[in-house]
Amino acid sequence: MSLSRAAAAEAVGTTLLLAIVVGSGIMGERLSGGNAAVALLANAIATGAGLYVLIVMFGPISGAHFNPVISAANTWEGRLPLRSCGVYMLAQFGGAFTGVLAAHLMFGLSMLQFSTHLRPTPGEGVGELIATFGLVLVIQLLSTFRPSAIPAAVAAFITSAYWFTSSTSFANPAVTLARAATDTFAGISPQSVPLFLGGQFIGGIAAVLFARWLLRRQP
Repeated sequence: MSLSRAAAAEAVGTTLLLAIVVGSGIMGERLSGGNAAVALLANAIATGAGLYVLIVMFGPISGAHFNPVISAANTWEGRLPLRSCGVYMLAQFGGAFTGVLAAHLMFGLSMLQFSTHLRPTPGEGVGELIATFGLVLVIQLLSTFRPSAIPAAVAAFITSAYWFTSSTSFANPAVTLARAATDTFAGISPQSVPLFLGGQFIGGIAAVLFARWLLRRQP
């Protein structure tokens, strides 16, 4: 596929992903009667299901990264040219904010918002490190052993990580920045963004290095 078509797939895929994440968070909160566990369950199931469909649909066109960490890891491993990585990232960040705006429009909310949902603890930063480490490791290893399993495996990991990580598993810089622009269930305050980005950065690097070590051929 041409780079322009791949970038379009990344932009539209990331837009739909954020519409799913934010929209299901709004719907879950409205219908849960104040029960945060029910709202989170709805948010996790919708995200996992939507992510599976998006990866299956756009994977053959762009690889269905929807995540700057995944694009950077692919460039580091020589699977994505540096120029293409930059274009992918622009498409991902633009798509992420567009998806948030679409969710606000669907639910009749103010288009421009800033989240007041503080996520300030070191434990949440560690949660992002673990979530991103796991996500990148799933993709790195399955790309070698079983590429056809990636859509289901990524969707399953993210759904579980909503529950086992203290951060509810953002694991994506584009998603993190865009969710700072929504004061809804899925939001994160701008003050908390650097902590999450740091965890994602460290987790992504650690996963690539660990996968390389696991897959290194013996002399």
